Amino acid sequence: MRLQDLLANLHDFTAKGTANPVITSLEMDSREVKQGSLFFCVKGNTFDGHAFSKQAVDNGAAAIIAERNLDVTIPVIIVRDSRRVMAILADAFFNHPTQKLHLIGVTGTNGKTSITHIIEQIFQSVGRKTGLIGTMYTKIGNRRIDMVNTTPESLLLQRSFKQMVDEQVETAVMEVSSHALDLGRVHGCDFDIAVFSNLTQDHLDYHQSMHEYRRVKGLLFASLGNRFEHKRPKFAVLNADDKASREYLKSTAATIITYGINQTSDIMARNIEMNSAGTAFDLETPVGKYKITMNLVGLFSVYNVLAAIAVCVVSGIPLQSIVNAVERVKGVPGRFELVNQGQNYTVIVDYAHTPDSLENVLNTVKQFSQGKILLVVGCGGDRDRSKRPIMAQIATKYADIPIFTSDNPRLENPIQILEDMENGVKGESFFTIPDREKAIKYAISKAVKGDIIIIAGKGHESYQIIGNQTYEFDDRLVAARAIKEML
Repeated sequence: MRLQDLLANLHDFTAKGTANPVITSLEMDSREVKQGSLFFCVKGNTFDGHAFSKQAVDNGAAAIIAERNLDVTIPVIIVRDSRRVMAILADAFFNHPTQKLHLIGVTGTNGKTSITHIIEQIFQSVGRKTGLIGTMYTKIGNRRIDMVNTTPESLLLQRSFKQMVDEQVETAVMEVSSHALDLGRVHGCDFDIAVFSNLTQDHLDYHQSMHEYRRVKGLLFASLGNRFEHKRPKFAVLNADDKASREYLKSTAATIITYGINQTSDIMARNIEMNSAGTAFDLETPVGKYKITMNLVGLFSVYNVLAAIAVCVVSGIPLQSIVNAVERVKGVPGRFELVNQGQNYTVIVDYAHTPDSLENVLNTVKQFSQGKILLVVGCGGDRDRSKRPIMAQIATKYADIPIFTSDNPRLENPIQILEDMENGVKGESFFTIPDREKAIKYAISKAVKGDIIIIAGKGHESYQIIGNQTYEFDDRLVAARAIKEML
């Protein structure tokens, strides 16, 4: 594609240089630039792409998108917002891939990963090829690709969607983070279904207030637009039990589908029964009723399944097929994942890193625990400090033996993070062990028959970030080794 053909998609820019080179690729990392690339100078939290413009030229860039004039010998296209323009041009360069996909976006504080994986498994069970983009990885069919962010930058996102189209993917499901919505990473994505899981405290280091956090989440539903299309209807799937849904209902012209347990909803679960092996409930929908028995545990799992069922119902999958798939659904790595080495107590690794998700997991375990509950938990560094004492309060409320430790301290002092937690539970009983491996080993050393150990906060993560260094660390592997040593 020629530069001028690509620029025809913009309406506000200043061109420095009249050349019209062939654009062979789009890049925002100067190290990835090759002959013929269009390079985007994007400002980030730690790096400014403008500082790497000469490196991009040296590597073969044919033109540059920037927010100011640059002293380079190739055409510079000056725009008001490079990130916004990158989304527009990426969509055009890759030939509008999301218009060729059945695209489902899932947002909310908790449950995004589980909901997207459940949806994926249901679609695959009826023979549809899927794509998935989320916290753990991107998948095209069964092929996995590692990603850095929950929702990638628009350029990487549109490139992934183009790969999906090229590989005959029919349905793509993705996690949509509040950061991605606020930064415009999903601009250009033509969503068919938008899903809301829940809204609880998180990311206040970024959004500053719950009001702003709630508003940003609502952008996904507003993006469904106002046009009614019979051939390609838009749906907003909302959690009726979460009051934020009332705001999102007003944000969109899309057809509303609700799910819930307490409030009357389109998709409902009644008569819920739960034990350590799974959950059973009566499913009620506009297209039929079924008794469901699934391997997933907890009320939060019921909500996640209801959201996925709602998506699949409006996507035209027969309810019987949906139910059959749900009853076979496997858990998501790092989400209420059991670590079993033949011990006579239970060890669960879970990603719970917000007050709400931690309380959900602990409350679930409390319902079937026959012994003590031991909890290993920490809080991430360079993140919302206000939730640390709250997490500690939840820990001491539900756990018989709460153990505070490091999560990913990043550039913060781990001891300061732990002190922030301790300040919320003065006078309560707890242990503080800064070294996460030692904390896990201590919990396992104290467990006896019938006890339940929960290792919370990192879930599927296979690393720990301390300072500027990233170390190999997987709660599941550390726990498994410690159990073997104790047997």
